[in-house]
Amino acid sequence: MDFASLLGLILCFVAVVYGILNGQESLTVIWNFVDIPSIFITFGGAFCSVLIMSPDLKGYLENLKSFALILKKVPSNEEETIRTIIELSNIARKEGLLALEEAANNIDDEFLKKGVLLIVDGTDPELVRSIMETELNCIEDRHASKVGFWDNFAAMGPAWGMIGTLIGLINMLVKMEDPKSIGKNMSVALVTTFYGSMLANWICIPISTKLKANNAQEIKIKEVMVEGLLSIQAGENPRVIEEKLKSFLSPARREAMQEEGGEEIG
Repeated sequence: MDFASLLGLILCFVAVVYGILNGQESLTVIWNFVDIPSIFITFGGAFCSVLIMSPDLKGYLENLKSFALILKKVPSNEEETIRTIIELSNIARKEGLLALEEAANNIDDEFLKKGVLLIVDGTDPELVRSIMETELNCIEDRHASKVGFWDNFAAMGPAWGMIGTLIGLINMLVKMEDPKSIGKNMSVALVTTFYGSMLANWICIPISTKLKANNAQEIKIKEVMVEGLLSIQAGENPRVIEEKLKSFLSPARREAMQEEGGEEIG
């Protein structure tokens, strides 16, 4: 589990609750921020608007479930991927490309395994790159769909909060002669804006940003795999391949990897 995301969500909520309660004499003040009509207007309107934007109900529900993705830790270890590539390059250098077929059976990553089998089959290098880049594009498209879903939610939350504000103000102005109705309608006007801002800034924008970061991380690792496999197919020296793939790392991580030592390079 990604405890950073979970902790961030909890601490944001705690910060808001603290701000509400700070300086107040009673905890009951929290109920001032609970308004059923405002919840229906803001959350109901946002959910329904995004449903309209979705291609179908199934896609809508799948994108909604992507909330759970930010709580899952994305495996990300470029160094380990580079070591795996170097190990494969050593096998190919000593025993030939066909020997990689047996090595592929021990590979857990399906993307890498697919690339290894393609070069074992003698597929043209340009075709290998094309196939793997097509798969990368498809992965990014799927991720972009989920990111766009939460971006739409982030836009609709404050928008429907503003609609709720207008509803509250209109009702207040219509009944100005009734002082008792002013407070209630003003509450709806302000609380809907509060809900819209919370929905966007506490939930939707952080989820969208985290999904973008996870996508960039995954794509980067797969790009390392593509470059490494094509270098193996081209018959490049394992040491050259290692130095090429290390360019994907920051200088600090390159040094750390160098200090740890790598696979034996033939």
